[in-house]
Amino acid sequence: MLTIDPKEVKSPVLHGYLLGAVAPRPIAFASTIDKDGNPNLAPFSFFNVFSSNPPIAIFSPARSGRTGATKHTFDNIKEVPEVVINVVNYSMVNQVSLASTEYPKGVNEFSKAGFTPIASEKIRPFRVKESPAQLECIVREVIELGTGGGAGNLVICEVVLMHVGEDVLDENKQIDPHKIDLVARLGANWYSRTNGSALFEVAKPLMNLGIGVDQIPAAIRNSNVLTGNNLGQLGNIEKLPSKEEIELYKSSAAYKEAKEKYGKGQPGLHHVAKGLLDDNKPEDAWKVLLSE
Repeated sequence: MLTIDPKEVKSPVLHGYLLGAVAPRPIAFASTIDKDGNPNLAPFSFFNVFSSNPPIAIFSPARSGRTGATKHTFDNIKEVPEVVINVVNYSMVNQVSLASTEYPKGVNEFSKAGFTPIASEKIRPFRVKESPAQLECIVREVIELGTGGGAGNLVICEVVLMHVGEDVLDENKQIDPHKIDLVARLGANWYSRTNGSALFEVAKPLMNLGIGVDQIPAAIRNSNVLTGNNLGQLGNIEKLPSKEEIELYKSSAAYKEAKEKYGKGQPGLHHVAKGLLDDNKPEDAWKVLLSE
């Protein structure tokens, strides 16, 4: 492996590796104003939420890697400790990229990037109308991590009001990941889109106590067919199927269909189980694996 000592490489080089490795990162499209009321709009991918009670988001407008100068967003927050964090989806990503241009102070990125400013309800900075979700925040604290180029400034924000577009909600009034179509940053010029085939679900082991990979029989655990992800799925099962459940499944049409679909030309049942796991059917996969 390539080993990188942060103390032995230049900051821009380390920056590139960090952004390439820690990804994808959500984007905080931050709207601020200065003491004279001039708006500023800029994206930052050093960003996430860290608490829901109280609701806390943190982003970092780092110093310029070339000059060490602070960003206008940071300067504005020092003057007016309020910010709207607008989320970014695919339909607006090129405009957001344009807003990241280092325009001189006083230039209105709403106008430059073609976004529509709308009044916030609890704070002074404007919201971005085109954003599918907007977080009105007050700044609780700013932690300056350094004074050199690339040094971060952690802006700790408390969400005081949140707005979500009705068009990105499902029938239960929850955010639908397909509809909101968010984008995220990777390294260099790369982005990712949270939509289509890129979306998948992993059952969270919150309520059930999974048996664990260590309890999977060695013949299955050491399979040349099943992947580490597949073993994780199998280990997340609370209990193994009973003999009666296995026999019932073996006599079902679903078992025959699975063998025909996933086992064509493949020896053994591990290929069948893998197909079921890839289709997120771990209970059926266990029944197949234990049917031998």
